[in-house]
Amino acid sequence: MGLFDFLKKGLQKTKETFFGRVVKLLKGRKLDDETREELEELLIQADVGVETTEYILERLEEKNGDALESLKEIILEILNFDTKLNVPTKPPFVIMVVGVNGTGKTTSCGKLAKVFADEGKSVVLAAADTFRAAAIEQLKIWGERVGATVIAHSEGADPAAVAFDAVAHALARNKDVVIIDTAGRLHTKKNLMEELRKVHRVVKKKIPDAPHEILLVIDATTGQNGLVQAKIFKEAVDVTGIILTKLDGTAKGGITLAIARELGIPIKFIGVGEKAEDLRPFDPETFVEVLLSE
Repeated sequence: MGLFDFLKKGLQKTKETFFGRVVKLLKGRKLDDETREELEELLIQADVGVETTEYILERLEEKNGDALESLKEIILEILNFDTKLNVPTKPPFVIMVVGVNGTGKTTSCGKLAKVFADEGKSVVLAAADTFRAAAIEQLKIWGERVGATVIAHSEGADPAAVAFDAVAHALARNKDVVIIDTAGRLHTKKNLMEELRKVHRVVKKKIPDAPHEILLVIDATTGQNGLVQAKIFKEAVDVTGIILTKLDGTAKGGITLAIARELGIPIKFIGVGEKAEDLRPFDPETFVEVLLSE
């Protein structure tokens, strides 16, 4: 399935509700007071958030042209980060995946592994979420499914030791990619953040410029809560990109705009389904085209 059709299917809920109504409201019109009020309500209901909604409305007033075309331009400006991955010239490419438990973090690691395996790359998965036996088992299943090597210790082991062993294995065996799954117990915030920093430090001991990407998994269905979580993780580790999961499960796809505008972090992958191939690199232009197509 091409990216446009893939997104059209995945964004069906959000398109049929809020953004479909936005298109009807703005098509062929300029922004007057009544339209502005209605648009503001729709954007906030769609989880764009108050701050980002105000920014969009101000920019629309400045442009003062066809409201729908202007909105497309503004949203594209908000989303238009460099979404390319920071792949090093010399492998392995080390990716650390962080996020709250329940966001689809471990599943995203498995789906990422499939993305690289499909490109013919050799992948190592590090089961560094050692506080959940289920996460370790889940990662092993993904490893078998996509043909990746899984480095795991027993439940309760030191996550940094798992990450260290995975990177050492990749270096020794000339593997292309290492994906490190980490714990996400936000109720023990202080301990968790220190643990993530330790994993970060240990990886750097083996490869000074690694991890090359720190991808934060956010569940789109959690809306503004996801934004709060993201701010906490951003304080602890240098998040380089977002994996936005479960976009197909929400009518409130506007969270995409809030994340990009308020966090200043590029969305690098989006997930719109349960299947292994339902994680795709994020393309802002196609996303806007689908979101605001007539």
